[in-house]
Amino acid sequence: MAENIVVQPRIAARNPNKQIKFVIATVVILALIGVLIVTTIRSTGAYYLTVDEIVAQSSELVGKKVRMSGAVLQDSERWDAANLMLTFDLAGTDGNRITVSFHGSRPSNFSRATEAIVEGELQPDGVFRADTLMLKCPSRYEEAPEVTEFKAIQ
Repeated sequence: MAENIVVQPRIAARNPNKQIKFVIATVVILALIGVLIVTTIRSTGAYYLTVDEIVAQSSELVGKKVRMSGAVLQDSERWDAANLMLTFDLAGTDGNRITVSFHGSRPSNFSRATEAIVEGELQPDGVFRADTLMLKCPSRYEEAPEVTEFKAIQ
């Protein structure tokens, strides 16, 4: 007589070590992502201050990345084309001035600029070394004249 032998597949017991390893790996990856986000924000973040605020806090801001806004003083522009160095002064509302040096090409609309936003570091000598220069030109931001048209009713 032939016996029927039924072979049942072996079910592997759950290994609790695999679950613990997965949880630990997930926590480590999330922690690394968090550290990367925090260090990136600290290295690229910049405070946004006016010229008057920077003059008032100049000793605390030396060497820190700062974004500054001020009025461009037109008579202060000095352009060194050979070295691609633009130097100009920004003025605050209280009459304070800060000299800004920017290494790069001179924006074509710089002569029309009324305000500038610069991002960089304040140097110990009081000069602001800008890495980024953004200009606000009055012609670009003027409102279009309002046109009023009347039609006769017939």
